[in-house]
Amino acid sequence: MPGKLEGKVALISGAARGQGRSHAVRLAQEGADIIAFDILEKLDFSVAEGATEADRDETIRQVEALDRRIHFEQADVRDYDAVKRVVDAGVMEFGRLDIVSANAGINPEPATAEDMPDASFRTTVDINLVGVWHTAKAAIPHIKAGGRGGSIILTSSDAGLFAMANIGGYVSAKHGVVGLMRTLALELGPDMIRVNSIHPTVVNTPMVMNEGTYRLFRPDVENPTQEDMAVAAQAINVLPIPWVEAIDISNAVLFLASDDARYITGVPLPVDAGAAVK
Repeated sequence: MPGKLEGKVALISGAARGQGRSHAVRLAQEGADIIAFDILEKLDFSVAEGATEADRDETIRQVEALDRRIHFEQADVRDYDAVKRVVDAGVMEFGRLDIVSANAGINPEPATAEDMPDASFRTTVDINLVGVWHTAKAAIPHIKAGGRGGSIILTSSDAGLFAMANIGGYVSAKHGVVGLMRTLALELGPDMIRVNSIHPTVVNTPMVMNEGTYRLFRPDVENPTQEDMAVAAQAINVLPIPWVEAIDISNAVLFLASDDARYITGVPLPVDAGAAVK
């Protein structure tokens, strides 16, 4: 049986590991070829270590093991020209573009808005919001040129739906993604290009599972562990779990990318164990 995305091509930013790799593999399982990029370096103000060339190679290996093609380059979402070069090269290789997962993001060091360094706020917004716009902007002409419609999925967060303390840049950027999503949905609807955002709760990926995030969730503990964080993380959710897995987000991306969601656009979709209603 053909997959839900057979013959289609998907662009994924931040694809070297975590949610990005999971999205690439899940869409490839359903028949898509993949255009991918990642910065592959440690970012200033990030609590997580950067993805590596070995991470990139593992994403490539997993996609190719599914007998799908992947075009993967190193690029920074803050650099529009670099993003455009990746997208243009991938479309030249594969001949089309149908799906976008604007996934790349940074999890910044926690600080109150009063104490947050200016550069930290700007870096977070530049990656988590401007980078999302760059990814969509580079892709839109190619999707339009295909004349077949398409699907753009912007990664936001539960922090794009409600407030969280000590990550003001992150919350601002993720709220901004919702506004961008709604604007693009209006602008691209006449071309049958659907645009939605996805809003995870805590996800079990390297961007989250690190000492900086543990401290954000458990400032009351001198040296918090993952187990300490789990207590606070579970308190956010309605379902009795501390976090979801990357595949849970990927399955939602697949749904929004597929014809199963062919008339869904302009929607912020939480995948958050109920956190948004708590």
